[in-house]
Amino acid sequence: MTNYRSPFLKLLAERGYINQISDPEGLDKLALEGPVTAYIGFDATGPSLHVGHMMGIMMLRRLQQAGHKPIVLMGGGTTKVGDPSGKDEARQLLTDEIIGNNIASIKRVFENFLTFGSGPTDAVMVNNAEWLDELKYIPLLRDVGRHFSVNRMLTFDSVKLRLERDQPLSFLEFNYMILQAYDFAELAKTRGVRLQMGGSDQWGNIVNGIDLGRRLHGAGLYGLTCPLLTTASGAKMGKTAQGAVWLNEDMLSGYDFWQYWRNVEDDDVAKFLRLFTDIPLNEIDQLIAGNINDAKKRLATEITSLVRGKAAAEQAAETARKTFEEGALSENLPSVEIASSELEAGIGVLTAFVTAGLVDSNGDARRQIKGGGLKVNDQTVTDDKAVLKTSDLKEGTIKLSLGKKRHILLKPKA
Repeated sequence: MTNYRSPFLKLLAERGYINQISDPEGLDKLALEGPVTAYIGFDATGPSLHVGHMMGIMMLRRLQQAGHKPIVLMGGGTTKVGDPSGKDEARQLLTDEIIGNNIASIKRVFENFLTFGSGPTDAVMVNNAEWLDELKYIPLLRDVGRHFSVNRMLTFDSVKLRLERDQPLSFLEFNYMILQAYDFAELAKTRGVRLQMGGSDQWGNIVNGIDLGRRLHGAGLYGLTCPLLTTASGAKMGKTAQGAVWLNEDMLSGYDFWQYWRNVEDDDVAKFLRLFTDIPLNEIDQLIAGNINDAKKRLATEITSLVRGKAAAEQAAETARKTFEEGALSENLPSVEIASSELEAGIGVLTAFVTAGLVDSNGDARRQIKGGGLKVNDQTVTDDKAVLKTSDLKEGTIKLSLGKKRHILLKPKA
């Protein structure tokens, strides 16, 4: 079904969010009747989410824009188990304190995308540790476990792929899909949730929750998944050679975040403008019909405004303009501090680039130098034995560059 009547499903379809819906006609009808409460779960395995999570975050934003109520479910309980979906190895087990700190850190990003409050369509954040930590093992096995067929559980990709690769799957992880299904049933019972959304890799877990909610409470529940996000060349979104593209400012500078979107492949610009900005579709068409680099700059600024705020986006765009169009040194470029004494004694150029995080090792730096890829103060490095000293400081910093688009300022500290 593609001719949706509800503004919510029309919006998702037009912008490219829909992969599967458990009952398209039923959900479309439900969304026409009044506010639908829906949720997406996010485990708190680190202090920040990354770009790969943005599809889910934006789906909650679209839900609220269409007049419905979003619930952000933080996996304070399920993080202790670990989702095996798409993983070859078990996740590191985290303490309650670390998980709590991660949730507090992650919440800051959601406040930029959603309106939180107590109104009928205001977003709320819920922690599944509230009910999962209170479960008793024997009652869980008797009341919930009996509804799960091990034969069927073994057919789900999250389990099957791990086994096919001869990678160990712990009994702890095997229980993850039961706990996620229980979340859906619990939220349906206590908060009137009717819809769970997520990535296409969560389809099996969502279907389990729909079935469990029906068996336990007679609830009529729905599931909706979005496509897993990849680039035009097939790469997974949210990862670069330098690591994850984090949403939190303290994990990745505003400039680097802006640059990530400025440098996306040409064929991805239209898709990302539809998915990750609120720009009207007809205006997106006009942007794509014009200069592609201007469209990329608009994309980078719009997304950075959403994630980091308008001021951070404007500062990043201006830093890029000064750096590339004027060739000027901008104090807003990312920086790394080194001891003044170390610079006075002299720091090898290879060590400097490794310290700045622009290369992974001395060997990597040497290979970049051979290809003419490293610059100090906009001068190409040709000698891998060169030493940087205080005499190389320009306006109190040393500018290190990898290629044309990655720059770090090396700053001395007392």
